[in-house]
Parts: sequence; C-alpha cells; structure tokens
Amino acid sequence: MLYFATWKVLLICAICALGVLLSLPNLFTPAQLAVLPQFIPHKQVALGLDLRGGSYLLLEVDVAAAERERLNSVTETVRNALRNAKIGYTGLNAEGNAIVFTIRDADRLEEARQLLAKTDSELTVEIRGDGAGTMKFGQVATETRRRQAVEQSIEIIRRRVDETGTKEPTIQREGQNRILVQLPGIDNPEHVKALLGRTAKLTFQMVDSSVTLEDARRGRLPPGTEILQAQEERGNRGGAAAYVVRKRVIVGGDTLTDAQATFQDNQPVVSFKFDGAGARRFGDATRENVGKPFAIVLDNKVISAPVIREPITGGSGIISGSFTVQSASDLALLLRAGALPAPITILEERTVGAQLGADSIQAGTLASIVAVVLVVVFMVLFYGLFGIFADVALFFNLCLMLAALSLLGATLTLPGIAGIALTIGMAVDANVLIYERIKEEVRSGRSMLSSLEAGFTRAFGTILDSHVTTLVAGILLYWLGSGPVKGFAVTLSIGVLTSLFSAILVTRLQIVTWVRQTKPKEIPL
Repeated sequence: MLYFATWKVLLICAICALGVLLSLPNLFTPAQLAVLPQFIPHKQVALGLDLRGGSYLLLEVDVAAAERERLNSVTETVRNALRNAKIGYTGLNAEGNAIVFTIRDADRLEEARQLLAKTDSELTVEIRGDGAGTMKFGQVATETRRRQAVEQSIEIIRRRVDETGTKEPTIQREGQNRILVQLPGIDNPEHVKALLGRTAKLTFQMVDSSVTLEDARRGRLPPGTEILQAQEERGNRGGAAAYVVRKRVIVGGDTLTDAQATFQDNQPVVSFKFDGAGARRFGDATRENVGKPFAIVLDNKVISAPVIREPITGGSGIISGSFTVQSASDLALLLRAGALPAPITILEERTVGAQLGADSIQAGTLASIVAVVLVVVFMVLFYGLFGIFADVALFFNLCLMLAALSLLGATLTLPGIAGIALTIGMAVDANVLIYERIKEEVRSGRSMLSSLEAGFTRAFGTILDSHVTTLVAGILLYWLGSGPVKGFAVTLSIGVLTSLFSAILVTRLQIVTWVRQTKPKEIPL
C-alpha cells in the first residue's frame, strides 16, 4: 500500500500535468489563443450545433435517378455495339429500371445476346423468341450502386462544405438513402442549401445541327439526341431557348482537375483545367468538329453553345455565361468538389440561433458547476480529509476529460454536457466505494494500513465491473446512435476511462503521500 515506484509517481504526475495543460486552451477565446506562442497548445473542444448555433439539414439522395443515368449511358454503348455488328434493332430505349429493344433479325438473336452481355457484366440480358429483349441490373448490383451513390454523395457534400470554410461539420448517413448535415456557426444557411442541393454535373456535348429545334419538338428528334433547355438568363437575353444535343458525352466534369472564378473582358467567367485523359479527349473532339457548335451543359441545362473555331488542345478553357461574381465563385467551388452522382432533396431543415446556443451553454455550464459544488461539499462533509483527496482527483478527472475531447477534435453538444455532469457523479462514486470498504475493514478490527490496502484492493473489482459495463453502454450508444446521442456517448466513455485513472491512482497516490508524511494513528473516516 505504501510503496509507489518512482516511475509510477512521475507518470501519474506527468499525466495530470498534461491534462491540465491541454485543457487550458478552453478557457480562452480563439482571438486570445491566436496571439499566444505556437508551442502552447491551441486545440479547443468544438461546440456542436445546439451550443454554437447553425443549420441542420436532412437530405435524401435520389438513388433511382442514379440508376436511370447509368442505364442511359449503357443505352448508348448498346446502340453502338449493335450498329458496329450490323444487327438490326428497333425501340432501343431506357424505360423504368431496364433497357428495352427489339432485334429484327430472328436468326441473330443468340449473337445479339452474347454481344450485349459483354457491354456490362452487371446487366442481365434476356431476349425472347420474337426478338423483344430487356437488360436489367441484378439485385446485388442495384443495391451496390445505390450504396455507392449515397457514399459518394456524402464525400462530395463534405468537400463542398469544407470549401465554404465551415469548421467541425457533422455529415453522416441516416438510414438507406438519407444524409444528415449539421453546420455549426453558419450565418447564411440559404447559400449553403443552394450549394448542397445542386448536382453540379458538367458535361461537354455536341449540338446536333442536322435538325432544327422546331422539327425536333414536332417529333422528328434524331436517335441518340435530346432537347436541353438553356439557362433562363441566356434565353431572356435573346439566345436560343433550347438546343438539340447529342446524348453522347465528349468529356465529363469528372476529368476536371481545377476550376477558378476569374474575369474575361470585365465579365465573370470560370476557368477550368482537364487531367491528361480529359485534355486528350477534348482535344480530339474539337479537332474533329471544327466549325460545329458544342454545348456546355450543367445539370441538364445549356450554359453556352459556342462554335469550335479551332482545335482546343491545351487542356484548359473558359466557361462564360450570365454569371455574377458570386455565381461564378459558386460554380467553381462545385466543379472543384465534384458532381453529385444523383439529385438531392432537402427533407428537413432547422436553424438554431446563436443566442439559443449561448443560452444552452450557460444552462449547461451552470448545471455542471452546481453538480461539481454539490459533489465537493458532499465528499468533504461525509469523508473529511479523504473527501478532499477525492475532490482533487475529481479536478484532474475533469481536466483529463477536456484534454481528451480537445485532442480528439470531438464536438461537444448539449447531451455531451449532460454526459460530463453524469461522469462527475460517477468519478466520486468509485471513491465512495473505496472509502466505505475501508470503513468496513476498520470496523472488522484490521490495522490502519491493512484497512487501506484492503479497501483499494477489494473495491477495485466492483469499480472495474461497473465502469466496464458503463463503457460498453457508451460504445453501443456511439455505434447505434446518431447526432446528439453520439455526443453523449463520447463524453460518457471518456469520463469512464478518466475516472478510473483518477479514482484509483490519483486518490491512492495522495493517501500514500499523506500516510508517509504524517504517520497518522487512525484513519479520519
């Protein structure tokens, strides 16, 4: 009981000192920390949406649209494969969740089936005896595509949010196809909603000049083409209201490596750069179509449709249109972050005011202070000097909790403050078990040193069991919960670990030091 190895004493003191040092930045404002030397820790506990204020958005990914887009792209591949093999067909189109077609030559049905099976290994090809055929994704492929669409959407949304400079956002999956977005400190939620809600799919496609817009609208639309509307601003300024555009994409926005808002002829524009593969495809397409117009399409609307005057081989270009400085900056941001794989709908929106967050902080802080004061007074009144030892250990416990939250970059929410208040009581609960056990040993006739040793040794099993079960509950809450529940689970789990350290080691070290220095005749309990 009275022996503590020197290295253990130094280690305990070092951990306590480190906890105090790392928790100190939370007492300063960011402005005050900015002027302090760099060797001083600067990490603070991040405040969640309910404490700092901001925006809460629940988004839904249209996974069916991602599947339809995939079918449309495969349709063009199927059309080219049948044409190259000179297999006659009619009615080739994507309908619902399948590609439908009819093979005209009954003698080549098996050849057509084998050919189409090679276009995409995930598609199942079925052709009946009358030539009518379908191509569908299997159940596994469909589920995989939908899961990938949501995961990719989360990553793209994270990039867009990071580009806006938002600190400590919460972006996580909810259910099968929903995404929860919490943006603390956002003062312009409408702007963020506009950025997150846009698909931002940029493509370069050729304009079909072989047919007029009027003829196309009368039903004379050539195969492999579609009518795309122009941006409203362009139509209002006297440009074409719509274009007949070939569905085949020359180059997609996924090959962009950079996009920046700039000026050309005193007008806001967006400059872009392709990667190697994109630059090569764009250069080949412009070389083969000099003198023809091509469309720059964003989210199925034509931004502009310039005529190719000469091959563009540099791998870079300019997107011009009816941009303002803000809209050009937003488009550049979206292009840098990447396009969403499917449209997104905002299902739920909440805004938490900064004043409400300040009130929550004040209420939570007051509750924690009251809890600490009551616990400190209780321990001193019931256990005297040993109660003071427990209160000192409680102080280091709180410092270690704040230090751990700061180092992990955890976000503190209102339920998280509740978790801290709960662990304050749990921290001294271990000391209560130890002290009561010591009392029992004294009453049974043991000596002072023997009672102290037995109190710590025999209470340790009970303390460990209670803390482990609480830790398991905290881990399950973090794993299965979301949002505020996770915040509570984080503070609770960290508090369980730090309270074990403080209640067992810090308190025991204080009692051992007191016994060695004062050599008391009895235990003041």
